[in-house]
Formats: sequence, C-alpha cells, structure tokens
Amino acid sequence: MEFGSSDEAWAFWLRYGGHRGFEVRKRYTNKRESDGKITSCKFVCANEGHRVADKRDHLTKCPRAETRTDCQVHMNLKLDRKKEILKVSDVFLEHNHKLHLPETLHLIVSQRKISDLQAFEIETADDAGIGPKAAHELACRQVGGPLNLSYTLRDHKNYLRSKRQQELFTVQSAGTNY
Repeated sequence: MEFGSSDEAWAFWLRYGGHRGFEVRKRYTNKRESDGKITSCKFVCANEGHRVADKRDHLTKCPRAETRTDCQVHMNLKLDRKKEILKVSDVFLEHNHKLHLPETLHLIVSQRKISDLQAFEIETADDAGIGPKAAHELACRQVGGPLNLSYTLRDHKNYLRSKRQQELFTVQSAGTNY
C-alpha cells in the first residue's frame, strides 16, 4: 500500500483498528532535518510493548493494572525517495489478546470522537448553565442510550475544559499586545 502523507496513513490505521476492534497508537515518527518530511513511522496496537517501570512504584498504594500484552501488531511505513510517498514496508496483524466486540467499538479511546454538531450542543448546554452530567445524560437519551453516543462523560468534561483553556489563552494573548 502507498500513502501520500503520514496523516493519510494514520487515518487508514485508525479506521482499520476501529473496524477490527483494537486500539491504535503511533510508536515513532522519523523526519528529515532539511525539510521536516516524514521518512519513516510505525503504527502499532495500543497493547504493544510494556509500560516502563515507575521509580516510585514501591510508594504506590494502588498501582494501575498492566494493560499492555506485548502485542506485535504493527504497520511500518518508509518514504520512497523517488516518488516522495510513504510505502508500507512491514505489516504484522496477529493479536495476542482479545479484541473488542462490535457493539463496543465506538468506546475504544482511539475511536471516540465529538462531532461538530455534538460540540455545538455541548457548548450550548454549557452556555445555558446546564452541568456536564445533565447535558451528557440528555445527549444519551436523545440517541437511545450511552452505548449509542460516540463519547463518554469524561470526553464531555475534557472538551469543556480544553475549550475554556483555549478561550483563556485567547484572552491572555489578546491582552499582551504592546
């Protein structure tokens, strides 16, 4: 397979992971120093590898469960220098863990998205003084339950927080023009 850009390849890997039932992440991306063009990258299953040992581990009272299973699923891409496109150089697609059920695919972290319409509804509810929990509950009822909604309450709250931070940054940067 060939891709015109790393964004195009990432969109493909994201769709493929969502279709097959596994979370995805980027392992690495190498860029040319001269122009910043991506020369190689590796996209993997989110269960690839192991978490780095935490030096505070002996102080932790409730450590997080290990979720990575050293899954080897990946897609390597390399730049074809003549055509200036990314080509798949290596692919491995056999998981060593259970995949998500089709009914819960939209709840995988890499698949959860807030659409423009949903963002508008979240902002409108916030402007009207409706709390995040009540607004999320309303959105769930509108689509027939939380399993039919493409985002969680945590995503809802994160969206509002990032929107407020952007507004605060905009106000601060506008006030510092000398």
